[in-house]
Amino acid sequence: MKPPIEATPVRQSTEIRRAEIVAAVLRLAATRSPAAITTGDMAAELGFSQGAVFRHFPAKDAIWMAVLDWVDAELIAALDAAAQQGATPLEGLERVFMAHIRFVVASPGVPRIIFHELQHPDDTPLKQRVRALLGRYRQILARLLDAAADRGLLLAGLDRQAAATLFIGTIQGLVMQSMLAADASAIEDDARRVVALYLHAIGEKS
Repeated sequence: MKPPIEATPVRQSTEIRRAEIVAAVLRLAATRSPAAITTGDMAAELGFSQGAVFRHFPAKDAIWMAVLDWVDAELIAALDAAAQQGATPLEGLERVFMAHIRFVVASPGVPRIIFHELQHPDDTPLKQRVRALLGRYRQILARLLDAAADRGLLLAGLDRQAAATLFIGTIQGLVMQSMLAADASAIEDDARRVVALYLHAIGEKS
């Protein structure tokens, strides 16, 4: 009897290729509009044929979905880890803020891709994917804000949902300004000052 054919190496090869394509898209998005990136650009970036791209993804939208899956997994993991490293819930918020900023500095193509998807007027599957990511992000913030409230660390009567919205919106504003300036070198210093102001604003006044 012949031994069963082992499919794992093929599957691993496909996963590696898919990961390489996702990484190529992120590199390309760091310097150009996502709308202008073609599958030919992706293939050229990796040094193989356009047909090879479609051997691993059935359509271009599937590539963008894989990119968003990567962003979701990597960003949420980084934020979760940062949240757990704070000695207090407020320190956890500060660490989450800076972890997000460092993620953007390391992967500048990510905000371009997300902003691009949010511009579509229709509720596309890709936009739904971004919304799900933001939902998980808000869950992390809600845990920290609830823990801070339980310890009496927040301003009395603080609207925690609004505080979470302001947190995310502040980061988006910093990222947008760095994109407009085409220079992310100062964003970490700006972020440290801004998050200190944010924490002062929501913290209990003694």
